[in-house]
Amino acid sequence: MQIRNVSKNTFIAREGELAEGFWARAKGLLGRACLKEGEGLVIPRCCSIHMFFMRFAIDALFVDERNYVVGLTENLRPFRLSPVFLKANFVIEVPAGTIKRSCTAIGDLIKLGE
Repeated sequence: MQIRNVSKNTFIAREGELAEGFWARAKGLLGRACLKEGEGLVIPRCCSIHMFFMRFAIDALFVDERNYVVGLTENLRPFRLSPVFLKANFVIEVPAGTIKRSCTAIGDLIKLGE
């Protein structure tokens, strides 16, 4: 799926993947060597993330049920925790630098789909 910042008319990811089910959500990006530019992972029902046992840094966009960005974490490195964003309904994990490249900010509208 494509993930787009409607407010800024930029792409967050052109190849987004949805982590459906308990095991996919629990695994997240664990075991991957990297996340390539243009890739992303959407984890539903998530208001914070951890980077335990990860091998690379990521950016994380926390989005509410209306698809507005309510939290951003840039360059979250391995073995770190993100802040908790209580209003978040899902998180989008993307390569480090994506938030800056896409000019994404709090309050931006995100669209998931084709």
